[in-house]
Amino acid sequence: MMRHRIRDIAQALGAEAAGDLDLTVTGAAEPAMSGPDDLALAMTPAYAAGLAQGAARAAMVWPGADWAALGLAAAIFAPRGRLAMAGLSRIMDAGPQIAPGLHPTAVVDASARIAAGAAIGPFVVIEASVVIGANARIAAHVSIASGARIGDDALILQGARIGARVKIGDGFICQPGAVIGSDGFSFVTPEKSGVEEIRETLGQRDGITQQSWTRIHSLGAVTIGNNVEIGANSCIDRGTVRDTVIGDGTKLDNLVHIGHNVQVGRDCLLCGQVGIAGSARIGDRVVLGGQCGVNDNIFVGDDVIAGGSTKIFTNAPAGRVLLGYPAVKMETHVEMQKALRRLPRLAARVAALENVIPKLPEND
Repeated sequence: MMRHRIRDIAQALGAEAAGDLDLTVTGAAEPAMSGPDDLALAMTPAYAAGLAQGAARAAMVWPGADWAALGLAAAIFAPRGRLAMAGLSRIMDAGPQIAPGLHPTAVVDASARIAAGAAIGPFVVIEASVVIGANARIAAHVSIASGARIGDDALILQGARIGARVKIGDGFICQPGAVIGSDGFSFVTPEKSGVEEIRETLGQRDGITQQSWTRIHSLGAVTIGNNVEIGANSCIDRGTVRDTVIGDGTKLDNLVHIGHNVQVGRDCLLCGQVGIAGSARIGDRVVLGGQCGVNDNIFVGDDVIAGGSTKIFTNAPAGRVLLGYPAVKMETHVEMQKALRRLPRLAARVAALENVIPKLPEND
């Protein structure tokens, strides 16, 4: 277990520190559950009481904290707690242990090119003409299909599937079970389908006829930029003709589905169970809360933020904050919910008025 000096942690974080800077820690913990070798995370005054319950000698604390009065031997001051957490977690996360080189059970096509420093784990399958960048780490049971290209410093974890012709940039992280480059969900009927009819009429149907579906094969692939992360069991479909695209710096949570031909911009954050239907375009820095849905063939502008379970059916302008089903401005949704809660009282008042006001005579 690696030991870290308080001095070194503070320097790596660009933070100020005080006390015994040569004190060492091996991990991080919540204050009340911390041991003597832990760095307690007490980054707001609300966590101060927990320090007395735990046994930490050092803590990451808020600026201006009286660390000595809190019983600490050393402290690191974090003006922005969660940002400091990002740096600290990076320091203390050793990552998966994958032995350098090729595991004896890996199956690698002779035409594949694997750069220096790569680590290929057990039962990995790498097909023809694949290119793997320098220092890539590929864990057990990953499969990478023919013609795929993966950049430097990639980390692809257990059981992930990378499809044919997929192109991935540097600094890629892929969590277990993700599938990148699966076939798009594209089908057509010989005659106009009921779905096409309803799109035109918004619900009116002239008649119902039997239909059968003909597959449209996916000739495109998936292109992923630099420093992208894909969550566990997420799926990104390849494009029908042009590629599905994920921009630099974008992060996908677990169980996210990106449909065929979708274009996702840079530095987006797509939370768990988000679904984006085919050919939708997502701008830069868009945040979609858990279980958000985006309709096909629409555009969501730059810097849009959508709260959890929002369903976006029409184009969303840049900078809009959305909530609800269907999506409306967040402030509009709040007013709608307030009005909805008032309905029982309003109904009771109307009923009371009906009992007081004489009924008008019915027309003959």
